[in-house]
Amino acid sequence: MACSKIFSGELPELLNKIIQYFRNDYSTLHSCILVNRLWCRLTIPILWENPFYPFLPQNLKNYHYIEVYLYNLNDNDKRRLNEYGINLPLNSLFNYPSFIRHLDIRSICECIKNWVFAESSYIFTNFDDILNFINKSLIKLFNEKEAKLHTLNVTYKHYFFDIIIYELVLQNSNLICNIKNLYFEPTKYVSDNINPLLKFLNSNCDSISSIYLPNFENHHKDSNTFIELSRLINSQKNLNKILLYKGFPLSILLNSNCLNTLNIIIFCEIDFKNINILNEVFEQLNVIESIHIIGCYSLDSNFTQQIINLTKPFKLKSLIFYEKSLILKDSMELILQKSGDYLENFGLSIDPTYNYPVPQLFNSNLQLIKLITSYCTKIKFFKLQGFNDQDIYLTFNLIETFKQNLNCLTIDINYLGFGFSNRHIELSSTVLQNLGQILPFKLEYLNLSLVLNTNDFVLFLKNSQNTFIKELLLNNIVNGTRKKVGQDNTLYNIKEYIMKKKRVKYFAFQNLFTDNYSGENLFDMKDEVKEFKLHDIIVQNYYKMKLDFIEFLKEEI
Repeated sequence: MACSKIFSGELPELLNKIIQYFRNDYSTLHSCILVNRLWCRLTIPILWENPFYPFLPQNLKNYHYIEVYLYNLNDNDKRRLNEYGINLPLNSLFNYPSFIRHLDIRSICECIKNWVFAESSYIFTNFDDILNFINKSLIKLFNEKEAKLHTLNVTYKHYFFDIIIYELVLQNSNLICNIKNLYFEPTKYVSDNINPLLKFLNSNCDSISSIYLPNFENHHKDSNTFIELSRLINSQKNLNKILLYKGFPLSILLNSNCLNTLNIIIFCEIDFKNINILNEVFEQLNVIESIHIIGCYSLDSNFTQQIINLTKPFKLKSLIFYEKSLILKDSMELILQKSGDYLENFGLSIDPTYNYPVPQLFNSNLQLIKLITSYCTKIKFFKLQGFNDQDIYLTFNLIETFKQNLNCLTIDINYLGFGFSNRHIELSSTVLQNLGQILPFKLEYLNLSLVLNTNDFVLFLKNSQNTFIKELLLNNIVNGTRKKVGQDNTLYNIKEYIMKKKRVKYFAFQNLFTDNYSGENLFDMKDEVKEFKLHDIIVQNYYKMKLDFIEFLKEEI
């Protein structure tokens, strides 16, 4: 009865909640449009809230939406586009520009450029002019149609960065007055041209709940941009998540208004050396719920002592180490003793061939994996990049220990193109022979970057048949002669054990060749992509699908 009421439209509020559940499942959302008018009316705004999304699967990104937007231009502007060989559709069924909620400056510029190249029959004498015009026109349209951005992603040093900032600030104030998320893409460049935007937000926007700050490593702390960013943080009433990137001082939080609202802090590539205010800052954070440390440095005795002296819990949720992150063993053990019950996301990306300069520092993954297994209880995300025999066997033990919670797993042999050896083959075989039978029944994400020799790969596929994987990525490292995907038995076995058994929802596969470090991607084989689609498996580009941890945090937190 309830189901029939939903389909007849008697419970639109409930139906809307159900459709919202498929927010990132684009193929399902496209199917919802075709059910009836009500389903279409509820689904269209979701599909159009972030059409410039940079990680949208390429098979869904044909840039047709840009011309649908431009249909709403006035007649004079349409005639100008027509002069450039750009023809627009005859009608537009919805007020599409009003639905946009997310705007990424780099992505919108790149999408417009790709669309113009694909659609125009005109040979441009000044290509920048038409791109400039379309960028300005779209921002103007979003404002005229009373769109309200929810997320703004700012990217420096793009061709039309200044133009878009100018349009956002001077022409389209209402568009960004109520943003919730403000992300500055990490870069070593911080343009002073961002200051008009920051000043505008300081005066007109107090609704930001999440902000990712830029890289300030090479900039003076008294710069105007730094001052404006500090004011922006202090002006927000409900700021609950902040990312501090390298060079941005922790002191920015002291005595700010966010001390009573901030519940998530992400430290990204911060050097904690000579930082002596950790205790003072964390004691003032009254509602902190999770702390994330990503690729940071100098987690030494000074850092540790400040943490263990806290009277409040240190709720460390993520701990991701990159290459050459120098970590004292004793310090790390003390931190995990205090915070291990909170840790959910753990990653190691350490080159096993790197010679660490101080003996008491971790010179392998082994000791740290042992500590994680001993002190942590809730690991959900685990990444191991670069390992030896001892590391991988201990990792198997960790996977079995946490298999009830584990939902994201990456195992990468960390071949960097500096010479292929039998060790790569041996370690890959060890993984393939042992991993399949210890995987949990369900994984959200599995990424394996290994040498996929046929016998071991088939064994892995057979042993893991009881595991459903929402997103599966396979990077096959191929030594020597370049081969296209499908010229060996690998693709055949993938079809037999993965495609035909419908064990995954999204799939990416590539051969990575050691001779020139280039790849052959299954996504580029259109007939194969169609065949997988017939089995309800969506093939995606390997690098587009590869998980970036910062993006992961945006979605998960």
